Amino acid sequence: MPANATSAALELFDHHRDTLERAVQAIAERGYWSPFPESLRQYPEEAVMGAQAEFEALLGRHFALAGPQPIGRSGAERSPYGFELGVTYDQYDTDELLERQQKALPGWRDAGARARVGACLEILQRLNALSPALAHAVMHTTGQAFMMAFQAGGAHAQDRGLEALAYAWRAMAEVPETACWIKPQGKQDPLLLDKRWHIVPRGLSLVIACSTFPTWNTYPGLFASLATGNPVLVKAHPGAILPVAMSVKVAQEVLGELGFDPALVSLVVDTPEAPVAQRLALDPRVRLVDFTGSNAFGEWLEQHARQAQVFTEKAGINTLIIDSTHDLKAVAKNLAFSLSLYSGQMCTTTQAIYVPRDGIRNGDEQLSFDQVADTLASAINGLLSDNDRACAVLGAIQSEATAARIADCRALGEVLLDSEVREHPQFPGARVRTPLLLKVDASDRAAYAQERFGPIAFVIATDDSAHSLRVAREVIAEKGAMTLGVYSTDAAFLYQAESLARDVAVALSVNFDGGVFVNQSAAFSDFHATGGNPAANASITDGAFVSRRFVTVQSRRPAVLSWERADDLL
Repeated sequence: MPANATSAALELFDHHRDTLERAVQAIAERGYWSPFPESLRQYPEEAVMGAQAEFEALLGRHFALAGPQPIGRSGAERSPYGFELGVTYDQYDTDELLERQQKALPGWRDAGARARVGACLEILQRLNALSPALAHAVMHTTGQAFMMAFQAGGAHAQDRGLEALAYAWRAMAEVPETACWIKPQGKQDPLLLDKRWHIVPRGLSLVIACSTFPTWNTYPGLFASLATGNPVLVKAHPGAILPVAMSVKVAQEVLGELGFDPALVSLVVDTPEAPVAQRLALDPRVRLVDFTGSNAFGEWLEQHARQAQVFTEKAGINTLIIDSTHDLKAVAKNLAFSLSLYSGQMCTTTQAIYVPRDGIRNGDEQLSFDQVADTLASAINGLLSDNDRACAVLGAIQSEATAARIADCRALGEVLLDSEVREHPQFPGARVRTPLLLKVDASDRAAYAQERFGPIAFVIATDDSAHSLRVAREVIAEKGAMTLGVYSTDAAFLYQAESLARDVAVALSVNFDGGVFVNQSAAFSDFHATGGNPAANASITDGAFVSRRFVTVQSRRPAVLSWERADDLL
């Protein structure tokens, strides 16, 4: 590694130091903060106006990245809005790619924490500048509506990357580089040792990206691993490669400009017919695995990738309990948006809504179960009554399997609100569906106590609110959940809900009826998942998410120190 590579990276560290220090402060204070604007008006006009053309220039072409000699090409992405992307990507002999990363590891490790963090901060800054064009790539691989793709796929994803970077820097900075160890020996000369500590990465890092949030769920693991010295291999989902490829390209450009091997961050593509994630996850050189996706593969990774530290975010039964309200219409309006946003294709979207079969208190009136359910269904209909607004909220269904699941689930309960096919005003071939709302009894756990990914929710009749708490506890303990929402005007009931949240280790949101929604998660403040129930074994982002990515190795030797200096130290 050229000496000027470290020097240039250290200059970047100094250049971005204020942002890093503010991020470290933010993770300690947990208030609102973001350095990355979520409004298009805060980006250069030429970048915003040229973003679509920049995206379209990538279509129908080969997307080249640094790596070993390619052995083939792959790529069959189709936009959920109805057209083929036509982008191809290099396929590599994965053994050669892993070997190249293994050879690049010592130079990256020895550059030191400040140099690595400086490079990562520059990568994030450049990703932020790319946000307008990246938004189109996210939109046309995931099905997110454009503004959501811009915010969640751009600024919010970058926030999560910076958050992981702040944790990584804080963890590494807590370890001093050197110290003089002096142990007094009474009348005898003191014992003197020079001690040195090294941050040593675990090894190669495999980040397995998902199809619905290919940047938001990828950046935390990518930056946590890269900053702590581990080369990163990003295995893109076959349906959402382009946003990941664009992100890897930015990382490779920064690393290459600094004099490091750009393949320290590399892309792997595969096909549904010939997947490679399982084989890569078991390679002895891979010592870290980040995964977002299905329970089946997440649990397989946890059980079989024993040589690696495995961080998973899987599926769960996100839950809502309605005990009583002050204004059910305001509550229903809030829930309608939560259930409709991105067609329910978020790992935090509510699926199970528990309501007592005898109804609830709403202010001074008693409402029946059917009135509660009808109010929610009416709120969804009202939100989606204007088709243009509906499409801006719903986006498109990412996969055909999710669209088919909606039809399959109609038989699971009484249909309170049927899912409709909508015509997108700009993209006639878009796969747009409204939410399906079903009524079931609490006894019918086979229907609602399995994840039904997509715009599918169940209103579940329980004996009373105590029964709602009990069933929710049992289901979350068994299946896991990312979110728990509770509505109640009773302080004692809310205390019980808080206890439930602690017992099953799930994030709790109470009485949301305004502009904040249960399925939103804010970087630097909200911990995304707890790692304490079956829905995930890790949290994005806490200290444990980064501290397991490196070890501390020390060396000791007798100190070369004058006795006068020793007396001063004593």
